[in-house]
Amino acid sequence: MSAPHILLLGSGGQVGWELQRSLSVLGRVTALDFDSQEHCGDFSNPQGVAETVRALRPDVIVNAAAHTAVDKAEGEPELARLLNATTPGMLAEEAARAGAWLIHYSTDYVFDGSGERPWTEDDTPAPLSVYGATKLEGEQLIQASGCRHLILRTSWVYAARGGNFAKTMLRLAQERERLTVIDDQWGAPTGADLLADVTAHAIRHLQTRPGDGGLYHCVAGGETNWHSYANYVLAVAKQRDPAINLKANEVAPVPTSSFPTPARRPHNSRLDTSRLQATFGLTLPPWQQGVARMLDEIL
Repeated sequence: MSAPHILLLGSGGQVGWELQRSLSVLGRVTALDFDSQEHCGDFSNPQGVAETVRALRPDVIVNAAAHTAVDKAEGEPELARLLNATTPGMLAEEAARAGAWLIHYSTDYVFDGSGERPWTEDDTPAPLSVYGATKLEGEQLIQASGCRHLILRTSWVYAARGGNFAKTMLRLAQERERLTVIDDQWGAPTGADLLADVTAHAIRHLQTRPGDGGLYHCVAGGETNWHSYANYVLAVAKQRDPAINLKANEVAPVPTSSFPTPARRPHNSRLDTSRLQATFGLTLPPWQQGVARMLDEIL
C-alpha cells in the first residue's frame, strides 16, 4: 500500500504540533495553520479551506483546528460555529468528493456532565455550552456528509508546549502559600502526544480495515479531579526537583461554584474508551504516566 499524502490542519496547536511528529512516519505531510501563506488553512474562511483540499488532493485530512476557548465562545457563538461546525462540515463534503479520510477531534463537552459513570459513544449528547453545541454540530455534519471519517472525542488535553494546568499550578505554588482547586469535576488528563500517536496508529489500521471508521472516545486511562491532579503535579515536581521552591503548603478543595465562568463546565468528563481499545488493539496508559513525562520535560 503506497504511503498516503496527509493534509494536517491546525498544525500550530497543541495536538497539531504533536501530529506533525506522529504522522511523519506514515507518508508525506502537508501541515497548515490559520496563517499559512501558500494554501489556506484558516477555518474562518471555509471556501478557502475547501479550495486547499481540491488543490492538494490529499488521501487523508487530519483536522486539529478548532475554537477551543470555551468561555470566549459564549460571547462569539457565530465564530465558534464557523470554526467548529461549518468549516469541518465543508471539509467533510470535500473529503467525500475526493474519497479522502477525514480525522477529526471532538470533546466530552458534547455531554451534560451528569452522573458518575464514563460516557459511551452511544450516550445521548446534551451540551451545556456554545463550545459543546458547536463541536456536536461539527460531528453531525461530518457524519451526514458520507465521507470516510474517524472522530475522536477527548478531554482535558495538555502538552509540554504552550500553557497547561500543570504549569499554572507550579507557577501559583511558587507564588502563594494556599491554593484552591476544584474537586467536583472528574476526567482523565490526556496528553496531546498520546492523541497524536493513537491517530497515527488508527490511520494505518484504517488503510486495511476501512470499516472500522466512525466515532470513538480517546482519553488516557484512569480518572481524577482537578484537586487530585494538582496534588499529583506538585508531588512529582518535588520528587523530580527537590530544590524547587514551592511556597504552597495547602491545596484546598473547592466546588465548581467557587469559580464562576461564562460557560458551564461538565462535572463528569469521564469517557469510556473500551470501544477504541478493542477495535484498534490499543491499551491506553494511565493518565499519571503522561503527566509525569510532561513534567520531566518542563522542569
